Amino acid sequence: MIKDNIMKIINEINKSDSKLICVSKTRSNDEIMEAYDAGMRDFGENHVKELVEKRKSLPKDIRWHMIGHLQTNKVKELLDDEVYLIHSVDSIKLAREINKRSNHKQDILLEINIANEESKYGFSTDINELKEVVNEISKLENINCIGLMCVAPNTDNPEDNVKYFNKLKGLADSLNLKVLSMGMTNDYLVATKCGATYIRVGTGIFGERDYTKKTNN
Repeated sequence: MIKDNIMKIINEINKSDSKLICVSKTRSNDEIMEAYDAGMRDFGENHVKELVEKRKSLPKDIRWHMIGHLQTNKVKELLDDEVYLIHSVDSIKLAREINKRSNHKQDILLEINIANEESKYGFSTDINELKEVVNEISKLENINCIGLMCVAPNTDNPEDNVKYFNKLKGLADSLNLKVLSMGMTNDYLVATKCGATYIRVGTGIFGERDYTKKTNN
């Protein structure tokens, strides 16, 4: 099932410039290895502890993406080993902590609260504020800000999120940033049409999550 789902998604997005990230939050190592054996190398985790545990025991050529909310007190643990891309930098304070803890130029994305939802993290969509943020972060020697990320509103109609994905693309263009992380299981096709660089899909690959099960780490 996992391999079939991956192939389906890859076939759907193969005419776009989008790359698939398997969101492996709560998934077992066995499930992750099924995706790995199907050719996947990009995996996204929401929690530092889970990413760190999986990173220890799974193949070293996996590219780990930190896609969930990141607290400053978890940065050291996260950066004890390599993280391919941190998608969820939502404050200058967090960027400074990453800069402090990293021993190399760490690629990051700025998380944007694209629909101004109280329940979500991220920078404002105000372009002048964002220009100031990008300027400030550009001074940090161990940070490489390469793009923007958003979590669009949960909706029954994926087309509802076109305006948010286009808005993120417009912000990135104004900031001369090239990478866009947007689109999840319910709206990744819409996101690819709006210029997503990365789509983040979990349920669409692994099936519905069972939060009563523990991962076999």
